[in-house]
Amino acid sequence: MLDDIALFVEVVNRGSLAAGAKQVKLPAATVTRRIQRLEAQLGVKLMHRSARKLVLTHDGEVYFQTYAELVQQFNQAQQVLSQENQQLAGKVKVLAPVNISHGILRTMWVSFTNEYPDIQLDLELSNHQMDLIESQADLAIRIGKQPDSSFYQRRLGELETVLIATPAYLKAHGEPSHPSELVEHNLIGISMRKKWVLHNYVNSQSFTLYPQCRAQINDPVFVKYFVLDSQGIALVPLTEVKNELDSGEAVRILPDWKGEVRDIFLIWPGGKLLSKRAQCLRDYIFDYMNKSL
Repeated sequence: MLDDIALFVEVVNRGSLAAGAKQVKLPAATVTRRIQRLEAQLGVKLMHRSARKLVLTHDGEVYFQTYAELVQQFNQAQQVLSQENQQLAGKVKVLAPVNISHGILRTMWVSFTNEYPDIQLDLELSNHQMDLIESQADLAIRIGKQPDSSFYQRRLGELETVLIATPAYLKAHGEPSHPSELVEHNLIGISMRKKWVLHNYVNSQSFTLYPQCRAQINDPVFVKYFVLDSQGIALVPLTEVKNELDSGEAVRILPDWKGEVRDIFLIWPGGKLLSKRAQCLRDYIFDYMNKSL
């Protein structure tokens, strides 16, 4: 009905059905049918009309005076929003996990705001999955494929998990030669991972362990700190410990074995037209992850 009201106001402003139809790029017959539908819904006749001339009835004049300014304000607001959405300026809100934002994504967030200073990045980090619609976010980074088909989603890469310890810990406690020996060691766990499912990529064997951990933390980055203090062995995302492995501060144990590989996805609402600035950040994330993983 709102569209029909706007069409009625446009026809009156243009002075005829033909001119109104031309302005909105609709056949004159369609315009006539929609105004008749509006009259039927209101229960009053709004105008006497022909193809080239129209005369408002008393009810039509009252109706036009009531809605003409509101329709004009609505059209102006739409135009402003459309212009804003085409600019690389303004706020973009994105949801992301804490751990990979501190890890592999840290450089990306900082470089994006440097490269696009007019875009205001509203970055909300949480280890708990936040509702994309309720939080009114433009984009979200999620670990694991999302079952909700109402979202667009695109795979960014994958997270490998590996077993690590420090040389000092291994010197004091020995190094396991098979995952079954992990039960003899101090283990540091991530609280949301109740079991360690390990795969040997040389001989295709699998091993599942329900770790009895001396400490459990809900942040993989903080798990790493316990390991670096030589307190035990942990199964952590490779991206979170790459620098420590490269420097020798930490070492991989059981290198033929890896934990579960989890995909990283970028999602956004399927029914929402992304603004130019949100598209810019989306493409920036794609390019960064292609180069980093």
